[in-house]
Amino acid sequence: MTGTVEREWEFARLEREGHRADVVITRPEKRNAMNEGVLRDLAAAVEAAEGLEGVRAMVMLGDGPVFSAGMDLEMMRDRPDGGASRELFPELLGAIEDASVPTVAAIKRAGPAGAFELTLPFDFRILGSEARYGVIEVRLGTFPHGGATQRLPRLVGLSKAKELVLTGAFIDPEEARASGLVHDVVPDGRVDARAREFADELCANAPLGMTRAKRALDAAFETGLEEGLELERELAAEIEDSRDYAEGFEAHLEGREPEFEGR
Repeated sequence: MTGTVEREWEFARLEREGHRADVVITRPEKRNAMNEGVLRDLAAAVEAAEGLEGVRAMVMLGDGPVFSAGMDLEMMRDRPDGGASRELFPELLGAIEDASVPTVAAIKRAGPAGAFELTLPFDFRILGSEARYGVIEVRLGTFPHGGATQRLPRLVGLSKAKELVLTGAFIDPEEARASGLVHDVVPDGRVDARAREFADELCANAPLGMTRAKRALDAAFETGLEEGLELERELAAEIEDSRDYAEGFEAHLEGREPEFEGR
């Protein structure tokens, strides 16, 4: 733990340090495997992080030595229809995807199957050099249906996505970086620290600009070019009279670091 604990649930903890919010999966005795309780608590933690005033970036980490072992296999065995997790998992992924601030996943040691799909809505992924990371569901008698067939092609292209999904192989960390799937690869013992450091770097930027840039970028795959350009212009107009807009230019002209306030 590096920040101040803002709130705790049975299987999740929300911490804050400066402008960064950390959502921590807290089921280390089960390698942070996700059952219905974990999914509910993580969704609540993500929502609570979004509601913290002044937060500019969010990180998700796993308590203990691994990020997550994926879905709880006992739950999947006992409830092959998915039970409540069928609705809870998409709701959690949607909450991450819709977050207004940049998001970072810290993937150490383990991130297979459902845990892999959990990381896909994040804006950035930091991967451990020894992590077992991949969509392995075809080896388990099913296929990835928590969003990977739709989100993964948008990240790495259709051909690479088919290779990863249909072989069910773990992806080599350096290959994951080269393909654009992850932002950085570091030793497993450095994953959490690197994810926090990267999020802090983002927090130094203009928050009004970052949230609007993220909205415009996310719309690029959902709209036509002209509609996307119009959205870009509309979002830029929202902040051109802001205090931070003026501060950015003044600081640059004066040769100093800007002090953004989000207004």
